[in-house]
Amino acid sequence: MSAENLNLTLKIWRQKSATSAGSFETYPMKDVSTHMSFLEMLDVLNEKLIAEGKDPVAFDHDCREGICGTCGVMINGRPHGPMKATTTCQLHMRSFHDGDTIVIEPFRAKAFPVLRDLVVDRTAFDRIIQSGGFISANTGSAPEANSMVVPKDVSDEAMNAAACIGCGACVASCPNAAAMLFTGAKISHLGLLPQGQPERAERALRMVTTMDAEAFGHCTNAAECTEACPKEIPIEVIARMNRDYLRSTVRGPAAKVTGGGGP
Repeated sequence: MSAENLNLTLKIWRQKSATSAGSFETYPMKDVSTHMSFLEMLDVLNEKLIAEGKDPVAFDHDCREGICGTCGVMINGRPHGPMKATTTCQLHMRSFHDGDTIVIEPFRAKAFPVLRDLVVDRTAFDRIIQSGGFISANTGSAPEANSMVVPKDVSDEAMNAAACIGCGACVASCPNAAAMLFTGAKISHLGLLPQGQPERAERALRMVTTMDAEAFGHCTNAAECTEACPKEIPIEVIARMNRDYLRSTVRGPAAKVTGGGGP
């Protein structure tokens, strides 16, 4: 065996449907190139299973560039695997060692029911976005780009929050399966910018209310969410979400929040 190839044992969660019971199945993998990505390794396994007349392992993927957020799985008990600030599709097999046993399972959360194998239903995130993740804008020609001044520190914070790809690693890593980092990021990136001010209070009220209705847990400041986040969303977005939500409950959802971003 080449120094660039690995012999591995994969223990993968297999579940035929959302209503059936699941269990781990073991698959030996030989001569796995260290240059492969983790998903490419799963592709090779599936080719082998198909050739043997067996069902391939179902898993989510799309862009394979760390942008879309669909590829999340638990790898040895960690969302997206052992590398910090890395999605599953960006994880390479050189992060493992010859002879390793790798346990692969879906994200575990009541709000993320397993559909099949490693595929979970994350449409709860979509419903949170639909409830308030938008701004009002007049139609017509595009406004002059420099007509609305945004301070550099505010735009940087907004961009940091907007980096969230909605993969769900924050929920999977949280001991309470809370979605506050995700929801806080979506509220923050719009609420920090001048364009997001008209709906700022109402946005927080609607999105937090929807989040609570989706069976996510409550935040107890364990900070596992930001540690597991592949885009390193700062935990400060949760504090900003809580402040906006408090304003909306005290002043009413139609309350105006002064300042083009601010805290």
